[in-house]
Amino acid sequence: MEQRINVDRIEQAEELFGSFDSNIKLIEKEYGVALVFRDSELKITGEDPAGVDKAARAVRSLITLTGGGESLSEQNVRYCMRMVDEDSEDKVAKLAGDCICLTSKGKPIKPKTVGQRTYCDDIKSNTITIGVGPAGTGKTYLAVAMAVTAFRAQQVNRIILTRPAVEAGEKLGFLPGDLQQKVDPYLRPLYDALFDMLGAEAYQRYVERGSIEVAPLAYMRGRTLDDSFIILDEAQNTTGEQMKMFLTRLGFNSKMVITGDVTQIDLPDGKRSGLKEAVRVLRGVEDIAVFRFTEKDVVRHKLVQDIIRAYEKAARPKN
Repeated sequence: MEQRINVDRIEQAEELFGSFDSNIKLIEKEYGVALVFRDSELKITGEDPAGVDKAARAVRSLITLTGGGESLSEQNVRYCMRMVDEDSEDKVAKLAGDCICLTSKGKPIKPKTVGQRTYCDDIKSNTITIGVGPAGTGKTYLAVAMAVTAFRAQQVNRIILTRPAVEAGEKLGFLPGDLQQKVDPYLRPLYDALFDMLGAEAYQRYVERGSIEVAPLAYMRGRTLDDSFIILDEAQNTTGEQMKMFLTRLGFNSKMVITGDVTQIDLPDGKRSGLKEAVRVLRGVEDIAVFRFTEKDVVRHKLVQDIIRAYEKAARPKN
């Protein structure tokens, strides 16, 4: 059994094959096929017609991505193959050429999965978006990218990033140093995302002007946040009272994004997660979106997906 696919440009073929043919080797191994490129034509051969068909569909999806200016990596090759296995490869076209913003070094930040694309669309379309899902799905990073985009377009005047500073109740007093030194270790992931997108110098300049604020959740109390893009990270470690307090800080012409992973709750026993409660209470409220990531949206090492699947399997009730 064989199929042939025309590849117009040699540059596209080079991108498709990858360094040392790494991309093609993934497809060959997954579907039990052989791929050979000659005279602007890619020939796919194999004994199993279904395997050849899936390989051809995966290649066409990857060509769609490269045609939209995407660079291929192991992550998006595996993602395309997974979408083929689910008969959903037509959705991959939505990811081609879609750039949220540029980092300080000019690198484009783009959704890498259909789930990430939907999450970004939800943030654009709603005043409050709650993103729930496992580690490595880009919940926080993409939210910061959307905030920077809105800030650069002057849609908001401030970016405010916050998270519960200490998982078991924000007890910072025993730590040495001033407030900033106390909370820095807990807010580091947010700093890293901002440094990546703005550069350290621009970040510092915006902080001094008050245009960017990174603070523990406890310091949100009593404020009304107008003209702001507000992100609450690690929201699974808020209590119900803290979550309600945060949500009611919303002012005019502001957006909120709340992110968290309900499988990593560090609250003391008996304390209910404010994130879980918010998802339940706010379901169906107009202008509030709840998006649930899955392990399919993990964009870290493949093993991270495998680890998440293993833990989900172990958590299922035994019959």
